[in-house]
Amino acid sequence: MAPSMSLVHSANTLNILDFVVNKGHGVKGLSELGLKTLPPQYIQPPQERFDHTSNEEENKDSIPVIDMSNWDDPNVAKAVCDAACKWGFFQIVNHGVPIHVLEDVKDATHKFYALSAEEKNKYSKERSVSNHVRFGTSFTPEAEEALEWKDYLSLFFVSDEEAASLWPPVCRNQALEYMKSSEFMVKKLLEILMKGLNVKEIDESKEAILMGSKRINLNYYPTCPTPELTIGVGRHSDVSTLTVLLQDDIGGLYVRNTETSKWVHVPPVSGSLVINVGDALQIMSNGKYKSVEHRVIANGINNRISVPIFVNPRPSDVIGPLPEVVGINGEKVLYKDILYSDYVKHFFRKAHDGKATVEFAMI
Repeated sequence: MAPSMSLVHSANTLNILDFVVNKGHGVKGLSELGLKTLPPQYIQPPQERFDHTSNEEENKDSIPVIDMSNWDDPNVAKAVCDAACKWGFFQIVNHGVPIHVLEDVKDATHKFYALSAEEKNKYSKERSVSNHVRFGTSFTPEAEEALEWKDYLSLFFVSDEEAASLWPPVCRNQALEYMKSSEFMVKKLLEILMKGLNVKEIDESKEAILMGSKRINLNYYPTCPTPELTIGVGRHSDVSTLTVLLQDDIGGLYVRNTETSKWVHVPPVSGSLVINVGDALQIMSNGKYKSVEHRVIANGINNRISVPIFVNPRPSDVIGPLPEVVGINGEKVLYKDILYSDYVKHFFRKAHDGKATVEFAMI
């Protein structure tokens, strides 16, 4: 049973963290207590809060929405490459992933978070039988000055057999189906993006570096008593090659316009998937494709979910600018070769901090 509201109201930092992190209630548990004010541990510094009044571009501009009905259309390829260069983000429709698969994994996400705290906590960092299955809250609580208003279940894919034995039964099949149904689309997008870098063919070794590992997250952003004081996810860019994001109809994802530095809302489009370039692809493209800062705001009215698939190099891969990119035009190499697992560890050992992670790979 959750503690009474009066106990939480009088809780010190350790008690809040114990309730949210150690006991597995997450921010969903805090939200369900009906708190009228935000616990101080979640109050972000003013510069990290989202100011709607000063965000001129909200609802005036947004990332491209690309119809993928004809993968071989050169105009589609140009739109994808242009979006990756300018925005680092785009939405795709008619992408080939069945709508029922998308709806099923959204339903499964709600079902996982409807489990008791005790059941969800079986998959926490301290209790999970594998590092490949992790239920948690915020981003890196031990490294953050202010916590983020989000819970997550992170599932690293190794094999069908491991998923069958380790992933939570309530969402296992739906998460696997979403991941597998997206594979063709991911390969086609990478083929288009590689051709834009003068890589004519993706052989087995290139495919392994581009998409040798995958992770799927089930994210939950519960209603927040004072959303203007906190954030769902802080400013960051992904460490992936590509991220494939399924969002519900609530909205809340914002992307940094690289030309104006203003924040641009990514409105939910029915049946769409949001695609964004990750740091690994920015590095491999020597900066041609942009891995862009993004964030998620907290919401005072609705619970929100999202389901990203992170398409990554393998941990043992060394990534750096592709020879085809820097060899032909003789352009300056911007990034050093780096072991991907080192890059990822650097990202996860600190709080979200905008684009600072990619500087770790710069020459």
